[in-house]
Amino acid sequence: MKFATKAIHVGYQPEKVHGAVMPPIYMTSTFEQEAPGETRGYDYTRGGNPNFTILEELLASLEDAKYATVFSSGIGALTALVSTLKPGDKVIGIDGVYGGTYRLFHRIFKPFGISFTSVVPTSHEELDTILKTEKPKWLFFETPTNPLLEVFDIELLAKTAKKYGILTIVDNTFASPYCQNPLNLGVDIVWHSTTKYIGGHSDVIGGAVVTNDPDLKKELNFRRLSLGVNPSPFDTWLITRGVKTLAVRMEQHQRNALAVATFLENHPKVKKVYYPGLPSHPHHAIAKKQMRGFSGMVSAEFNLSLEQTKKLISSLKLFALAESLGGVESLVNHPTLMTHASIPAEERLRMGIAEGLIRFSIGIEDSADLIADLDKALQNV
Repeated sequence: MKFATKAIHVGYQPEKVHGAVMPPIYMTSTFEQEAPGETRGYDYTRGGNPNFTILEELLASLEDAKYATVFSSGIGALTALVSTLKPGDKVIGIDGVYGGTYRLFHRIFKPFGISFTSVVPTSHEELDTILKTEKPKWLFFETPTNPLLEVFDIELLAKTAKKYGILTIVDNTFASPYCQNPLNLGVDIVWHSTTKYIGGHSDVIGGAVVTNDPDLKKELNFRRLSLGVNPSPFDTWLITRGVKTLAVRMEQHQRNALAVATFLENHPKVKKVYYPGLPSHPHHAIAKKQMRGFSGMVSAEFNLSLEQTKKLISSLKLFALAESLGGVESLVNHPTLMTHASIPAEERLRMGIAEGLIRFSIGIEDSADLIADLDKALQNV
């Protein structure tokens, strides 16, 4: 079954009582039992709910995986995952993780004895040496990264980590399951903020962890129950509804993103454009090898002062100045002052996040209108 078909049909068949084509919302906190301890599959929504199951089966199918576990948010999902580590465990992250990921490891889990080290290996051999020497439990990375849209060779990194018995975890939020499936490239765990492209309409918060490991699936279900990081039935219903249009949305997102990136690349006020779909992107060949599409995120560094940059992004009409990404509407974000503000300034600069860097989440509007909006705003700064 092809992706667009799975997105609509997996996880639910019209129910037998009334023939409802869309699943009901099981807005209940508790479920009647046949006898003490004998359930019909569910007992309490913190531990599970039919709407959770529908979305989990759907997301697993889109990632070509066996299991998925849904959570209250992307950070809720990561919290459950990190809680499986023990004091003294190390995580090696490749530069470019989401600011909230950085904050969770450093501000929340570091006092519990879990270390997170960001590395910038200049070669595969250097990374191999780091993993061999440090012996981390996990190798954690995003690809494409947030906000510089770097692309890492997933298959190569997974193979290297496996040599040393290290689990690989990939944040697949920017790409979405439509553009790439890291598990098929040897990764152990895929993490998503389903708030973004998967939900797709900026109206719900959610997260998911996807894997082929049955023991991890059981452990994550237990962590969701014990930590209380479960979503609501309505939230999972909304995300399930959003998934049904994921294929068509992603096609429009990436068409528009390429058009906007091309416009920006040729503009005199733009210093550099970051988009894996551009032939000029340094990792374009790797992106073509492992991605079916290049998604809808574009970043650009402008030849402007900080004040001019703030004026630019505040004057756009069709791009809402807001955090998050992946919705049908276009958004603009200043990483230094917004999504990555929790990262110390010296660390941001080391990562290459300059004050003139702007991140765009390109929506599904007409690309000509988006370009006209950008062009007019650039003329006025």
